[in-house]
Amino acid sequence: MANIHANEYDVIIIGAGISGLVCGCYLAKAGMKVLISEQHFKPGGYCTSFKRKNFTFDAAAHCFGGYRKNGITRKIFEDLNINTRLKVIKSNPSNIMMTPDYNISFWDEIEQTGYELEKCFPHESKNIIKFFNFLTRSPASEFIRIRHMTFQDLLDLYFTDNKLKSLLSAPLLGIGGLPPALMSAFVGAKLYSEFLLDGGYHLTGGIQELPDTLAEAFQGSGGTLLLSSRVRKIKVKNKSVHGVIVGNNEFISSKYVISSCDAKQSFLELLDKEDVEKEFCANLNKMRPSISNFILYLGLDRNYRELPCRAATICFFSHYDLNKSYRAIQKADINSYGGYMMYIPDREPSVLAVIPAPYKNEEFWNENKEYFSSWFIKRIEETSIPHLSEHIIYKEAATPLTLFRYTLNYQGACFGWAATPSQLLVPGFKKNIEIEGLYLNGHWTTQGMGISSVAYVGAETAKLVLKKQKIRYT
Repeated sequence: MANIHANEYDVIIIGAGISGLVCGCYLAKAGMKVLISEQHFKPGGYCTSFKRKNFTFDAAAHCFGGYRKNGITRKIFEDLNINTRLKVIKSNPSNIMMTPDYNISFWDEIEQTGYELEKCFPHESKNIIKFFNFLTRSPASEFIRIRHMTFQDLLDLYFTDNKLKSLLSAPLLGIGGLPPALMSAFVGAKLYSEFLLDGGYHLTGGIQELPDTLAEAFQGSGGTLLLSSRVRKIKVKNKSVHGVIVGNNEFISSKYVISSCDAKQSFLELLDKEDVEKEFCANLNKMRPSISNFILYLGLDRNYRELPCRAATICFFSHYDLNKSYRAIQKADINSYGGYMMYIPDREPSVLAVIPAPYKNEEFWNENKEYFSSWFIKRIEETSIPHLSEHIIYKEAATPLTLFRYTLNYQGACFGWAATPSQLLVPGFKKNIEIEGLYLNGHWTTQGMGISSVAYVGAETAKLVLKKQKIRYT
């Protein structure tokens, strides 16, 4: 090996996304010597922001949930002493669901959200209350109980009205890229309780403030953060982690390696073939990634006054056949999508608009990127923001290939594996039993999706390592 790193680490974490940063913060705070190696030039993964012509755009994720009192995200922020460093704003309503027949807002007060739904579907009034009570008041064991069900199965337990079931499912197609008949009931219920019913939390300067603050806390506890530093190999000796190779063949030793990056990359590229069991590789190759996104970034002139509710995520669907929308997404048939999601920040006038999209290839996106952009702008004008095109002074778009380039997530996947019941809590996707000291972290552990979920997984992964080291978890 060309170079030997002067320092040995207790733990090396691959990837400075939210899960990697949270995990690193807990470990460094407990006194372990931790290195986080990130291939991008800034931390955050999908939680990054960028500036263009005085506009600040959130690259992908723009808000988070689970920040209520005693919520998952708030507890982690308080544990890591970053809560007071972040300027958190909650939009109210946090999400607005629009269809040809209904406009439903998700408010701070669950009762108010329920009341809006009850006005539109009075015959389902009691069932709406029961459903929301299940989402917000059930113990964790109740969510585990539904792990083998689809979200459609869960809705069928409570409702008979198909329009209502589609309306409740539509935001999840936008967020998680699956229709209710395919999405895990566990994941769908958690997205509701942690993101839709307790969501809409924003940071004043953009989502980049979150990873930047976590990175500062990590380094303040003695952690080392290497940016623009791609891990090339995880080295294993006698079925135990030995360290990693980064950059230009530089070896860094460690007792533990925690991979917060793409699972296929972790097991099929970073590890040598002889280190991974063939059966596990075969199962890994059968797994389906979550869908990617096509994202539109629009900067508007300051004279434009017709923007709808700011700081709220707007989800629009032109019909109720979500299976049809899903088939169109898989084929990249944008004219049959029937829906999109849009976010308007409360800072400078700009728009972040998102539709699920398949990975395809470079040739496809070179030919279709501008068509997708033009279609998207026209669709937003027709449904939400009149005369939008007349006020655009900056326009850019990210394709699934763009998302892959910046995160190296398999096929530009936005949420790790597709959140189907069969791909939930899969053995071997958190602590690999074949290699001592190797852990997987974040979306790819098959334990859920979203910022609150990956932050939770990061904290739990740290807990596993500290328990192994017999260090008290704080």
